[in-house]
Amino acid sequence: MENSPLSAFIHLGKLFQDLGNELSYTESSKTCSSIEYENFNELILRQKNSNPWFTEINIRKSLYSLSKFCKNEELMAFVNAYKLSSYSSKKSSNPKTIAIIMAGNIPLVGFHDLLCVLLSGNNALIKLSSDDQLLLPEFLNYLCSKYPFIKEKYSISTSSLKNMDGVIATGNDNSNLYFKKYFGHLPHIFRKNRTSIAVICGSETNAELISLGKDIFSYFGRGCRSVSHLLIHESFEINRFFEAIVHQGEIINHNKYGNNYDYNRAVHLMNQIPILDNNFVLLKETEELFSPLAMIHYHRYSSENEIDSYVESHKESIQAITGMHNNRIPFGAAQSPSIFDFADDIDTMKWLVNLN
Repeated sequence: MENSPLSAFIHLGKLFQDLGNELSYTESSKTCSSIEYENFNELILRQKNSNPWFTEINIRKSLYSLSKFCKNEELMAFVNAYKLSSYSSKKSSNPKTIAIIMAGNIPLVGFHDLLCVLLSGNNALIKLSSDDQLLLPEFLNYLCSKYPFIKEKYSISTSSLKNMDGVIATGNDNSNLYFKKYFGHLPHIFRKNRTSIAVICGSETNAELISLGKDIFSYFGRGCRSVSHLLIHESFEINRFFEAIVHQGEIINHNKYGNNYDYNRAVHLMNQIPILDNNFVLLKETEELFSPLAMIHYHRYSSENEIDSYVESHKESIQAITGMHNNRIPFGAAQSPSIFDFADDIDTMKWLVNLN
């Protein structure tokens, strides 16, 4: 197993967990030298300075979330579910080159795709987002220093993509037009804009509503698993929601988020569009699914049938549904997917192992 992607990712996961928890080197699992560890802490600060959306808190939060993918038991369950050997993939004798066009909305958002490509025995041709160019190359360079065989398993493209056998691409709806035009003839997974919703039934505790705030404000609401629309039972008093999220108010001090808040507030006030305002986020009553940054859309419902109907009519655009009942993702857990939670509900690993 020492020369398998599985062992390499388990090793990397321990580093992710240490950095995500902001441990000192003496507290860490010591997967690297103290100098290397300090260099990674400096890397996080460089990335923060390169892209203001990637705050240190959000970078470390992402690293910690990704570390859970890389635990031994998680990875073993994952490869076993697809009948892949933990030592060498069944496809290792005939690997395909898979281009991964990564998004840059949250730190290392394309890591799960890379994990799937390498665990499936294929090779990755990576196209980084201009918003997230620093983290992944440094972590992969480090991994290659510990597991030299990884060098042959990936490359990072700085020009046009060529000589690939398949494409995994994530972007907005406009990007998808580009993907289809240039890569549509190849086996592909193209992901579009998605967002997440929360269902508030009215019986939630204050602690549960506080947890909902994490689903909304983590990563400034820029992820596809970020809740941007609330389905609120007609009996629910909206002030309970405002009281529960008041501790998130510091977000307004982030310059780019604050600019979005100011802009959307001004537009709605000038156009005399009714909004609710708590000085750091805006609530607008509408059935529109997608909301602008620093704004949450919401609408009232009276029955589960109305929820089902709304979800059905927007199923191609909803990534996750949170709520405290009916087997929904619990509040506070939207940004902590398991390794089996595939973006857009497309089983990336199944697609990879079945490529001819």
